[in-house]
Amino acid sequence: MSLNLPELTSKVRRLATETGRFIRQERRGFSRVRVEKKHAHDYVSYVDRESERRIVSGLKELLPEAGFIAEEGSMGFNGEPYCWVVDPLDGTTNFIHDNAPYCVSIALRDRNEILLGVVYEICRDECFWTHKGAPSYRDEEVIHVSDVSSADDAFLALGLPYDAETYKPVFQKLIAGVYGNVAGTRVVGAAAAEMCYVACGRFDARAEAFLGPWDVAAGILIVKNAGGRVTDFSGGNDCESGQEVVASNGKTHDFLLKMLEKN
Repeated sequence: MSLNLPELTSKVRRLATETGRFIRQERRGFSRVRVEKKHAHDYVSYVDRESERRIVSGLKELLPEAGFIAEEGSMGFNGEPYCWVVDPLDGTTNFIHDNAPYCVSIALRDRNEILLGVVYEICRDECFWTHKGAPSYRDEEVIHVSDVSSADDAFLALGLPYDAETYKPVFQKLIAGVYGNVAGTRVVGAAAAEMCYVACGRFDARAEAFLGPWDVAAGILIVKNAGGRVTDFSGGNDCESGQEVVASNGKTHDFLLKMLEKN
Protein backbone atom coordinates (compact mmCIF):
# COMPACT_ATOMS: atom_id res chain seq x y z
CA MET A 1 0.00 0.00 0.00
CA SER A 2 1.29 3.45 -0.97
CA LEU A 3 0.75 6.17 1.62
CA ASN A 4 -0.14 9.76 0.81
CA LEU A 5 2.29 11.18 3.34
CA PRO A 6 1.46 14.90 2.89
CA GLU A 7 -2.25 14.25 3.44
CA LEU A 8 -1.64 11.85 6.34
CA THR A 9 0.76 14.27 8.01
CA SER A 10 -1.81 17.06 7.76
CA LYS A 11 -4.37 14.90 9.55
CA VAL A 12 -1.87 13.91 12.23
CA ARG A 13 -1.06 17.58 12.78
CA ARG A 14 -4.73 18.27 13.38
CA LEU A 15 -5.02 15.37 15.84
CA ALA A 16 -1.89 16.41 17.74
CA THR A 17 -3.08 20.00 17.99
CA GLU A 18 -6.55 19.00 19.17
CA THR A 19 -5.04 16.73 21.82
CA GLY A 20 -2.68 19.50 22.88
CA ARG A 21 -5.62 21.84 23.38
CA PHE A 22 -7.24 19.25 25.62
CA ILE A 23 -4.03 19.04 27.66
CA ARG A 24 -3.83 22.83 27.91
CA GLN A 25 -7.41 23.01 29.14
CA GLU A 26 -6.82 20.27 31.73
CA ARG A 27 -3.72 22.04 33.03
CA ARG A 28 -5.88 25.01 34.14
CA GLY A 29 -7.66 22.94 36.76
CA PHE A 30 -5.07 20.24 37.29
CA SER A 31 -4.51 18.77 40.75
CA ARG A 32 -1.42 16.80 41.75
CA VAL A 33 -3.69 14.53 43.80
CA ARG A 34 -4.43 12.66 40.55
CA VAL A 35 -0.77 11.93 39.77
CA GLU A 36 0.57 8.37 39.96
CA LYS A 37 4.19 7.26 40.25
CA LYS A 38 5.33 4.73 37.63
CA HIS A 39 8.94 4.44 38.81
CA ALA A 40 11.25 6.58 40.92
CA HIS A 41 10.62 10.22 39.92
CA ASP A 42 8.64 9.06 36.85
CA TYR A 43 5.00 10.13 36.89
CA VAL A 44 1.79 9.68 34.95
CA SER A 45 -1.63 11.29 35.25
CA TYR A 46 -5.12 10.82 33.88
CA VAL A 47 -4.19 13.51 31.34
CA ASP A 48 -1.45 11.30 29.84
CA ARG A 49 -3.83 8.35 29.66
CA GLU A 50 -6.78 10.25 28.21
CA SER A 51 -4.50 11.97 25.69
CA GLU A 52 -3.15 8.61 24.57
CA ARG A 53 -6.67 7.20 24.28
CA ARG A 54 -7.70 10.09 22.04
CA ILE A 55 -4.57 9.85 19.89
CA VAL A 56 -4.73 6.07 19.47
CA SER A 57 -8.42 6.25 18.58
CA GLY A 58 -7.78 8.95 16.00
CA LEU A 59 -4.78 7.22 14.46
CA LYS A 60 -6.66 3.93 14.14
CA GLU A 61 -9.21 5.75 11.99
CA LEU A 62 -6.45 7.25 9.82
CA LEU A 63 -4.50 4.03 9.28
CA PRO A 64 -6.24 0.90 10.60
CA GLU A 65 -3.44 -1.40 9.44
CA ALA A 66 -0.81 0.21 11.71
CA GLY A 67 0.37 -1.00 15.11
CA PHE A 68 1.42 1.17 18.04
CA ILE A 69 4.36 1.90 20.27
CA ALA A 70 2.96 4.26 22.90
CA GLU A 71 4.43 5.32 26.24
CA GLU A 72 1.44 4.40 28.39
CA GLY A 73 0.54 1.23 26.47
CA SER A 74 3.41 -0.06 24.33
CA MET A 75 2.59 -2.73 21.79
CA GLY A 76 4.90 -2.45 18.79
CA PHE A 77 4.88 -4.31 15.49
CA ASN A 78 2.74 -7.45 15.45
CA GLY A 79 2.66 -8.29 11.78
CA GLU A 80 1.52 -4.81 10.71
CA PRO A 81 3.33 -2.96 7.86
CA TYR A 82 3.40 0.31 9.83
CA CYS A 83 3.66 1.40 13.43
CA TRP A 84 2.70 4.64 15.16
CA VAL A 85 5.16 5.81 17.81
CA VAL A 86 3.32 8.01 20.30
CA ASP A 87 4.13 10.07 23.37
CA PRO A 88 0.81 11.59 24.41
CA LEU A 89 2.45 14.00 26.85
CA ASP A 90 6.21 14.41 26.66
CA GLY A 91 7.40 16.42 29.63
CA THR A 92 4.88 15.07 32.16
CA THR A 93 6.92 16.34 35.13
CA ASN A 94 6.94 19.81 33.57
CA PHE A 95 3.19 19.56 33.04
CA ILE A 96 2.54 18.50 36.64
CA HIS A 97 4.53 21.49 37.92
CA ASP A 98 3.08 23.92 35.36
CA ASN A 99 6.49 24.42 33.83
CA ALA A 100 7.18 24.70 30.08
CA PRO A 101 7.64 22.94 27.76
CA TYR A 102 5.50 19.87 27.28
CA CYS A 103 4.19 18.45 24.06
CA VAL A 104 2.45 15.75 22.03
CA SER A 105 4.75 13.64 19.83
CA ILE A 106 3.56 11.34 17.03
CA ALA A 107 5.62 9.50 14.42
CA LEU A 108 4.84 6.84 11.85
CA ARG A 109 7.39 4.28 10.76
CA ASP A 110 7.57 1.15 8.69
CA ARG A 111 10.04 -1.62 9.43
CA ASN A 112 12.88 0.32 7.82
CA GLU A 113 12.52 4.01 8.60
CA ILE A 114 10.52 6.85 10.13
CA LEU A 115 8.01 8.18 7.60
CA LEU A 116 6.52 11.22 9.32
CA GLY A 117 6.92 13.17 12.53
CA VAL A 118 4.67 15.68 14.30
CA VAL A 119 5.37 17.44 17.60
CA TYR A 120 2.84 19.90 18.99
CA GLU A 121 4.51 22.09 21.61
CA ILE A 122 1.59 23.05 23.82
CA CYS A 123 3.04 25.95 25.79
CA ARG A 124 4.14 27.91 22.70
CA ASP A 125 1.23 26.70 20.56
CA GLU A 126 3.66 25.55 17.84
CA CYS A 127 3.42 22.52 15.60
CA PHE A 128 6.66 21.05 14.23
CA TRP A 129 6.25 18.55 11.44
CA THR A 130 7.77 16.80 8.47
CA HIS A 131 7.50 13.66 6.39
CA LYS A 132 9.85 11.63 4.21
CA GLY A 133 11.16 13.73 1.35
CA ALA A 134 9.94 17.05 2.79
CA PRO A 135 11.57 19.93 4.65
CA SER A 136 10.79 20.41 8.32
CA TYR A 137 8.27 23.04 9.37
CA ARG A 138 7.16 25.03 12.37
CA ASP A 139 3.49 25.62 11.57
CA GLU A 140 3.74 26.79 7.93
CA GLU A 141 7.35 28.04 8.05
CA VAL A 142 10.27 25.94 6.79
CA ILE A 143 12.88 25.58 9.54
CA HIS A 144 16.61 24.89 9.52
CA VAL A 145 19.20 24.03 12.12
CA SER A 146 21.61 26.77 13.20
CA ASP A 147 24.92 27.60 11.54
CA VAL A 148 26.87 27.71 14.81
CA SER A 149 30.11 25.78 14.42
CA SER A 150 32.23 26.91 17.37
CA ALA A 151 31.77 25.15 20.70
CA ASP A 152 32.39 28.50 22.38
CA ASP A 153 29.22 29.87 20.74
CA ALA A 154 27.08 26.75 21.15
CA PHE A 155 23.85 26.71 23.15
CA LEU A 156 23.25 23.14 24.31
CA ALA A 157 20.49 21.11 25.94
CA LEU A 158 21.25 18.13 28.17
CA GLY A 159 18.72 15.62 29.40
CA LEU A 160 18.47 13.93 32.79
CA PRO A 161 16.83 10.51 32.35
CA TYR A 162 15.14 8.62 35.18
CA ASP A 163 17.91 5.99 35.36
CA ALA A 164 20.02 8.34 37.47
CA GLU A 165 22.62 5.94 38.84
CA THR A 166 23.56 4.55 35.45
CA TYR A 167 23.58 7.91 33.69
CA LYS A 168 25.24 9.99 36.42
CA PRO A 169 28.85 9.30 35.28
CA VAL A 170 27.92 10.24 31.70
CA PHE A 171 26.18 13.44 32.77
CA GLN A 172 29.09 14.39 35.00
CA LYS A 173 31.45 13.96 32.04
CA LEU A 174 29.20 16.11 29.85
CA ILE A 175 28.87 18.87 32.43
CA ALA A 176 32.62 18.90 33.03
CA GLY A 177 33.18 19.22 29.30
CA VAL A 178 30.62 21.89 28.47
CA TYR A 179 30.44 24.04 31.60
CA GLY A 180 32.49 27.15 30.96
CA ASN A 181 33.32 26.02 27.43
CA VAL A 182 30.05 26.80 25.62
CA ALA A 183 27.71 29.77 25.38
CA GLY A 184 25.12 28.12 27.61
CA THR A 185 23.66 24.82 28.80
CA ARG A 186 20.07 24.06 29.77
CA VAL A 187 18.16 21.11 31.21
CA VAL A 188 14.62 21.63 29.92
CA GLY A 189 12.86 18.32 30.54
CA ALA A 190 11.01 17.46 27.32
CA ALA A 191 13.10 15.56 24.77
CA ALA A 192 10.70 15.81 21.83
CA ALA A 193 10.31 19.56 22.20
CA GLU A 194 14.04 20.09 22.66
CA MET A 195 14.85 18.13 19.49
CA CYS A 196 12.48 20.45 17.63
CA TYR A 197 14.31 23.39 19.20
CA VAL A 198 17.50 21.97 17.65
CA ALA A 199 15.69 21.70 14.31
CA CYS A 200 14.69 25.37 14.34
CA GLY A 201 17.98 26.68 15.73
CA ARG A 202 17.02 27.51 19.33
CA PHE A 203 19.53 24.92 20.51
CA ASP A 204 22.62 23.88 18.60
CA ALA A 205 22.72 20.36 20.05
CA ARG A 206 21.15 18.05 22.62
CA ALA A 207 22.25 14.79 24.27
CA GLU A 208 20.50 12.25 26.50
CA ALA A 209 20.26 8.50 27.08
CA PHE A 210 17.76 5.94 28.40
CA LEU A 211 14.77 7.45 26.64
CA GLY A 212 12.02 5.52 24.85
CA PRO A 213 11.39 5.45 21.09
CA TRP A 214 8.25 7.55 21.68
CA ASP A 215 10.43 10.36 23.07
CA VAL A 216 12.59 10.70 19.96
CA ALA A 217 11.01 9.19 16.84
CA ALA A 218 9.27 12.32 15.55
CA GLY A 219 12.16 14.55 16.63
CA ILE A 220 14.74 12.45 14.79
CA LEU A 221 13.06 12.98 11.44
CA ILE A 222 12.32 16.64 12.14
CA VAL A 223 15.98 17.34 12.98
CA LYS A 224 17.30 15.40 9.98
CA ASN A 225 14.91 17.06 7.53
CA ALA A 226 15.91 20.45 8.95
CA GLY A 227 19.51 19.74 7.96
CA GLY A 228 20.73 18.36 11.27
CA ARG A 229 22.37 15.16 12.42
CA VAL A 230 21.14 12.52 14.89
CA THR A 231 23.27 9.62 16.12
CA ASP A 232 23.94 7.43 19.11
CA PHE A 233 26.83 8.28 21.45
CA SER A 234 29.31 6.49 19.17
CA GLY A 235 28.23 8.45 16.11
CA GLY A 236 26.32 5.48 14.70
CA ASN A 237 22.71 5.11 13.63
CA ASP A 238 21.42 3.21 16.66
CA CYS A 239 19.42 6.13 18.06
CA GLU A 240 15.79 5.30 17.25
CA SER A 241 15.42 3.17 20.38
CA GLY A 242 16.13 6.29 22.45
CA GLN A 243 18.87 4.56 24.44
CA GLU A 244 21.52 7.03 23.24
CA VAL A 245 20.64 10.17 21.30
CA VAL A 246 22.72 13.14 20.19
CA ALA A 247 20.85 15.61 17.98
CA SER A 248 22.63 18.62 16.56
CA ASN A 249 23.05 21.11 13.76
CA GLY A 250 25.82 18.84 12.50
CA LYS A 251 28.59 21.37 13.09
CA THR A 252 28.62 20.94 16.87
CA HIS A 253 28.03 17.19 16.80
CA ASP A 254 31.60 15.96 17.09
CA PHE A 255 32.19 18.24 20.08
CA LEU A 256 29.63 16.25 22.08
CA LEU A 257 30.64 12.89 20.67
CA LYS A 258 34.23 13.45 21.80
CA MET A 259 33.05 13.92 25.38
CA LEU A 260 30.90 10.80 25.16
CA GLU A 261 33.71 8.54 23.97
CA LYS A 262 34.00 5.46 26.15
CA ASN A 263 37.36 5.21 27.86
